[in-house]
Amino acid sequence: MIDTLNKTFAIPSLGEKSSYAEQQNYKKVSGSRFRCAHKIEYIPIYRCEFPKRKRGIVVTYKNLHFSRQLSLKRMLQSKETFYFCPMRKKNKRQHFENVEVVDAGAKGKTVGKAPDGRVIFITNTVPGDIVDVRTTKKRKAYFEGVATTFHSLSDKRVEPECQHFGVCGGCKWQNMGYEHQLFYKQKEVENNLKRIGHLELPDISSIIGSKKQYFYRNKMEFSFSDSRWLTLDEINSDNTITEKNALGFHIPGMWDKILDIEKCHLQKDPSNAIRLETRKFAIANDISFFNTRNQYGMLRTLMIRTTSTGEIMVLVQFFENDEEKRKLLLDHLSNTFPEITSLLYVINSKQNDTIYDQEVICHSGRDHIFEEMEGLQFKINAKSFYQTNSEQAYELYKVTRNFADLTGEELVYDLYTGTGTIAQFVAKKAKKVVGIEAVPEAIADAKENAKNNSIENAEFFTGDMKNVFNKDFIAAHGVPDVIITDPPRDGMHKDVVAQILKIAPKKIVYVSCNSATQARDLELMKDMYRVTKVQPVDMFPQTHHVENVVLLEKL
Repeated sequence: MIDTLNKTFAIPSLGEKSSYAEQQNYKKVSGSRFRCAHKIEYIPIYRCEFPKRKRGIVVTYKNLHFSRQLSLKRMLQSKETFYFCPMRKKNKRQHFENVEVVDAGAKGKTVGKAPDGRVIFITNTVPGDIVDVRTTKKRKAYFEGVATTFHSLSDKRVEPECQHFGVCGGCKWQNMGYEHQLFYKQKEVENNLKRIGHLELPDISSIIGSKKQYFYRNKMEFSFSDSRWLTLDEINSDNTITEKNALGFHIPGMWDKILDIEKCHLQKDPSNAIRLETRKFAIANDISFFNTRNQYGMLRTLMIRTTSTGEIMVLVQFFENDEEKRKLLLDHLSNTFPEITSLLYVINSKQNDTIYDQEVICHSGRDHIFEEMEGLQFKINAKSFYQTNSEQAYELYKVTRNFADLTGEELVYDLYTGTGTIAQFVAKKAKKVVGIEAVPEAIADAKENAKNNSIENAEFFTGDMKNVFNKDFIAAHGVPDVIITDPPRDGMHKDVVAQILKIAPKKIVYVSCNSATQARDLELMKDMYRVTKVQPVDMFPQTHHVENVVLLEKL
């Protein structure tokens, strides 16, 4: 960090991260010259014109996907007519001096202003900093850039807790005081609802902050890679780098590079110990790490889930099925960490590492763990969605229940119900609750959870929301008085919104992890509903993400 402000300082930023890539000898992949020429005019030329054509490529067909760049010797022996693609002109990088960072922006970036008034989205800065900026992208209405020199530091800054901050892309606001994080999250919610949703808003309640700013997550996923991201110290040292394996997080913008994590401040112990021991044992026993680019290697991902009751789930995802090495690793984890409640594995040879269509196999213990909340018990399996901050999830669900303001006479629909957490949380105050979810395993857990919690007035159904939530379903189960919806980040499908408007329930409680898509959906409903309550909840300290709950009441 910077020790004094008596002179100009340059501190680590994405600008230096770019130099990392250069020093690690990144090469352009085959076809990159074609991509540079993409969407450019194809000019027919003859062989005699080859020497006259500069700054471009000669191809055989107009479609770059089916074409190839030929050597001059090969082309002279080939057909008579070809096509010339001029290279696109690269945007020149610009430098702006003494830019004041005035606000927090999208995706954890901050906002400054260029001399011509255009917005600059800047990485790794804090509102109040005064910096020099080098642009990395130029658009019609804005620039993107990195800070190259810091002239003055904001009083909103704090010392980051994590040694990986600035390289790991997980906690982009660790350098900002928590009270300021809450301020900008609340501001983002209000701006999105007004700017995107064009909504008339009541006074927005103060954001509910998290008591824990670190070690609050109950689920973490780490990736294995045989292509470890080198730190600046390693690059500058004279030591020979022999260890290329890593277990950690992806470098932002680099799908095939993994930052090896020594300590993560997001999940409580024994998460760090399990991860470090897994890496150590795998390296010592020659169990190969995954190569994303060429799709080979045995170890692919590691997922760790914990609960407030002390239960632990560990899932190891393998790409290659070597039974001897797989059993060796899993037995070692089981013996070293007897506190693991559920030790699972998946053999996944797909190109992507999602497990929703894969068989999850139990190596030892149970195939699930339990979380508890307000006397209710929730079963969580490897594929289940459950809010990643258990303590703040309780606050979120209390807000949802209070907004619904049930009397015991209402039929409630819980859309995107997951494992039925919200549905069961409100069931005691409702006449009946109907939950809908796309993931069959989650619905199976929801039904079992309801049975274990002695909840008899909740039913759960599986299917894609836009297909299941239709007039036939409503005719079969009744028109709801209240709808609670908690969709994924993309928000609700337009057909779901249209169906809600057709049945026109008295109240809608919209829970969202993305206030931008929430605002988009609310705009579609503003002719029939008015926003009467808004309550942001901070589920993700040290990041720019924020949950928001909105109550809509029929006009």
